[in-house]
Amino acid sequence: MVVQTELADDEMDRIFHALATRTRRDILRRTIEHEQSVSTLARDYDMSFAAVQKHVAVLEAAGLVVKRADGRERLVRADPRMIARARALLDRFEALWRSRVDRLDALLAEDAATPHEPSSNEEQGD
Repeated sequence: MVVQTELADDEMDRIFHALATRTRRDILRRTIEHEQSVSTLARDYDMSFAAVQKHVAVLEAAGLVVKRADGRERLVRADPRMIARARALLDRFEALWRSRVDRLDALLAEDAATPHEPSSNEEQGD
């Protein structure tokens, strides 16, 4: 079985949108620790049950959480596979920026090591 690691642009958009809200990040954090019902999640927020359901739906659409029925309750847990894929994307962004900073450092070091011709103002003592 081949595990897909690359994220499509639409998937990236959904993930970043889902993580753009503090409440959704908190729900994700809480469901990483252990599976929780939507009603348990809702008790800790100063918003309606329906609002928490909508936050969970956004996380679910992004693939960051999985929801399942257990009798009358809906249980939510984080999906570690999608979180790993999102992390791999962020790791690639970090590597890209680090390589750019490294190239800039190398150019600056090269520039500092190169003797410079005095400017016309320096030659005149100004």
